[in-house]
Amino acid sequence: MIELIYNLSKMNNGIGKMINSQDHRLLMLLRQNARASITDLARAMHVSRSTVQNRIARLEASGVIRGYSVQLGGEYSAAQVEAHVSIKVFQKLTGRTNTALEGISQVTQLFSVSGEYDLIAIVQARSLEELSAILDDIGNLEGVERTNSAVVLETRFRR
Repeated sequence: MIELIYNLSKMNNGIGKMINSQDHRLLMLLRQNARASITDLARAMHVSRSTVQNRIARLEASGVIRGYSVQLGGEYSAAQVEAHVSIKVFQKLTGRTNTALEGISQVTQLFSVSGEYDLIAIVQARSLEELSAILDDIGNLEGVERTNSAVVLETRFRR
């Protein structure tokens, strides 16, 4: 299944004023199924196909819709091991650490957060052994002071 990626922070800033209830409805429909046809979207929204096409084009051009990605499922997804890794960074090396983390393909998301830790990385691996090696790699990066990991046991839902 394809998952829509859009930037909520932009919606809450200036662009949010350009988003009306129909745009919001379209975004929610695309989050449920970004591969839905224009015809199906138009039918669900009770508008014309050209209206949906124009709205999508405008949302993409304005940066509200940044792109589309694959959402893994089935046996492949079930075989993946996921961990949330809290990372404390030496402040002067934050940029270098972020770049190094971006270079690790198993780090699928990286968040800057408030609190005791500076970053939270979402890591996906094919096995516990691979996850352990990735966690070691992260802990050994220049700029990483310490880490704390939590392995995901079960995903209840994901939007």
